[in-house]
Amino acid sequence: MIRMNKQTLSRSCIAIGICMLMGSAWAQDAAPKAPAPAAAPTAAVQGSAAAGQKIAQSGTPQGAAACATCHGAKGEGMAGFPALAGQHAGYLVRQLQHLADGSRQAPVMAPMAKALSAQDRADVSAYYASLPLPIQPVRGPLPKGKDDDGAWLVERGRWADGIPACAQCHGPGGVGVGADFPAIGHLTADYMQSQVAAWNKGQREAGPLGLMGKVAQKLTPADIQAVAAYYARLHGASTSPSPSPSTAATASAPAKP
Repeated sequence: MIRMNKQTLSRSCIAIGICMLMGSAWAQDAAPKAPAPAAAPTAAVQGSAAAGQKIAQSGTPQGAAACATCHGAKGEGMAGFPALAGQHAGYLVRQLQHLADGSRQAPVMAPMAKALSAQDRADVSAYYASLPLPIQPVRGPLPKGKDDDGAWLVERGRWADGIPACAQCHGPGGVGVGADFPAIGHLTADYMQSQVAAWNKGQREAGPLGLMGKVAQKLTPADIQAVAAYYARLHGASTSPSPSPSTAATASAPAKP
């Protein structure tokens, strides 16, 4: 009887030990685990305007054509190809990256962007950002009537349709503000329309908070023509350069609706 009690006690101790071990394991599984250390942010590639000028004028050995072939000798733009001079380097780098990875679709530009390395993209963007923007940060008088749709859309917006004033994001005269809102005051109506169509087809990223994707859905071809015509009148035949967007963005705050 005593032997049986000892065996029973021994087995009980073993069972208790197993339960304690299992409980410890369960507690370890249930305990919250420390999060993995965050990956270090990737340092932005610093561009060289001098190196970018060589790419703009001569292309690269990897197959990218000279930018000047389509965008003009000084980035002034040509028919069907937008002006690049004076655009913010951050904006240009991001667009080249989107063209290279396919998130922005453009049959002509995509192969060129893919042929550029990250350093090439930073260099050519730095070069064009160093050139003077050919428009001034001027603001037209606030329209009182709606007889000029272009002036109304640029300076006031059409809030009934959820369209903010162009000047609110792109600055006075459409000179651009920072890396997210490019200069648009010197773009042609045809190019503007092509980009509105691209947003509507999901062929390019819609910008901060998806803003331009939403606005593009509400703009008609007549709106685009009116906006481009207003900007053309606002800037007139003047070709005097304005500061690059890095300077203009600091000097000019977005207009209020």
